Amino acid sequence: MAGSLIQVDTETVSSAVASVTLTGINTNDVYMLAFYNVTMNTSGSGLYFRTTTSGTADSDSEYDTAMKFIRSVNAFDPTSSVNGDKWGVGPQRVASGVSSNGILNLFNFNNSSEYSFNTVDNCFFWSGSNEFAGYAGGSVHTVAEANDGIQFLTDSGRTITAGTFTLYRVT
Repeated sequence: MAGSLIQVDTETVSSAVASVTLTGINTNDVYMLAFYNVTMNTSGSGLYFRTTTSGTADSDSEYDTAMKFIRSVNAFDPTSSVNGDKWGVGPQRVASGVSSNGILNLFNFNNSSEYSFNTVDNCFFWSGSNEFAGYAGGSVHTVAEANDGIQFLTDSGRTITAGTFTLYRVT
């Protein structure tokens, strides 16, 4: 049926881990990755992601991003970066029991002749200023290679303590 989601991989975090990897991208279809109730062990931690090749995260410096930081109590702020070693999903400035949630749409991941790119929409509670916030935008990995998945990670020395991550193929 057109417009269906087929679950490819899922990971549920219930104890502290350094990263979460989802793989299984093996067609030229669009893929969608949903993450929800993601929390880290330390307020102020960032949530990031990278492409994977053969199940291993690409830690090169070829990640470019352009997003709009949307804040409930302030103006919208544009943010961008080039040649980073990962993409950001936004700060995880959470109080206890508050989580980050979002959707990634993944394009060209299985195509070794094109750059892998994504769109991202996420939301979180920013406890530093007691406001609801989120990011909307997109990113590109400027390497023409086939990628088979995504790795989520946080700042060095911090961990992901909870959350569900699910990869779908869009048909």
